[in-house]
Amino acid sequence: MHELGIVFYIIRDVKEAAREHGVEHVKTVVMNIGEVSTVVPEYLTDCWRWAADKEDLLRGCELRCNLLPALTTCNACGAQYPTVQHGIQCPHCGSKDTVLKCGNEIEIKEIEV
Repeated sequence: MHELGIVFYIIRDVKEAAREHGVEHVKTVVMNIGEVSTVVPEYLTDCWRWAADKEDLLRGCELRCNLLPALTTCNACGAQYPTVQHGIQCPHCGSKDTVLKCGNEIEIKEIEV
């Protein structure tokens, strides 16, 4: 489970942003998690609760996760399609010359104080 390691990086980044802006307590952290990022949002929130409550700045802070769909673009025909449903092969032309455009993100979207 790599979610705990990711939580430590989130905490580091939130603490740095809070320090830069003179924030004493954070209420909510909102994450964007791509559906093919290999991060399980439920595991992330479980790890968050354990780790965040050890920090005065984050005690009681909620972690919310937005799941972003994975989309792939076909270089052969230009079509864009849902990655999870169709995989690497374009459902429109059958080409495997495709590129994942989004859905692999793990990013802090907002910090609410």
